[in-house]
Amino acid sequence: MPRPGLPAGARCLAGGFYVELKKQDIILICGLLAGSLLFGSALALGRTDGDTVVVRVSGEKVAEFSQNRNTVYCIEGAGSGVNALVIQDREVWLEDASCPDQLCVHQGHIRHVGESIICLPNEVVVAIEGKAEGSAAPDVVAS
Repeated sequence: MPRPGLPAGARCLAGGFYVELKKQDIILICGLLAGSLLFGSALALGRTDGDTVVVRVSGEKVAEFSQNRNTVYCIEGAGSGVNALVIQDREVWLEDASCPDQLCVHQGHIRHVGESIICLPNEVVVAIEGKAEGSAAPDVVAS
């Protein structure tokens, strides 16, 4: 039973605000939720594993590795900065860094095209890239 003085259908929300939900409000909320789920699903399904790990220091490419190759690589960053890059089981992460905040170490593992780990103090960027557009085998051979 609604409180005295409130219109029928009014609901009490946190903070003491009263809102009367209408059919159109519920339809709008459901539509926004459905749209969010579709958008999230499209993002999750569109992710592809990368092929190449590219390391850049101060914007210059210094190394490139196959994501299939398990390795540990020491990256000499800007100044006297050093980062330890690990590639294992197609996952890539920075195991250790000489930067004071260690944010790059705590970013976790990456493996999909477009993902990157950035160490600002050492000016190091580790990015996952896919195959080059022209390097893929042709889909159709014309005779």
